[in-house]
Amino acid sequence: MSDLPRPEDLLAHRPPFLFVDEILALEPGVSCTAVWHLTGDEFFFAGHFPGLPTLPGVLMVEALAQTAAVAGLASGSMGNRLPMFGGVDKARFRRQVVPGEDLIMEATLGRMSARAGRASGVARVGDSVACQVEMMFVMVDRPDP
Repeated sequence: MSDLPRPEDLLAHRPPFLFVDEILALEPGVSCTAVWHLTGDEFFFAGHFPGLPTLPGVLMVEALAQTAAVAGLASGSMGNRLPMFGGVDKARFRRQVVPGEDLIMEATLGRMSARAGRASGVARVGDSVACQVEMMFVMVDRPDP
């Protein structure tokens, strides 16, 4: 049995907006590799696009951001803070991702401070790159439950 945390143990996201199904590798404060199993039952496939269901690129970027957040939150250094998007740079989409595929996401944290940070991410299906992106995020206080 793996001693890796469940994504929902670290992330504030919940279905239908939790895109990290499983953490495959984790170096807290440094990097995370995770997977999103796309079944075809996801809400967005019905309209994006009828007859040619395709994972929206913006959701690939969000999934990579969630993967990066796992790496940061697992370190414990963020306290009761929540990373939120501050910017997206150099996003490139290399292939379609369709129902039935597993999106493997690798995120590496860059420069971090108490208020903001940077991360880079690559999402793959098998050996094929689907998306690459550089991300910036800001830290905000989590609301009380």
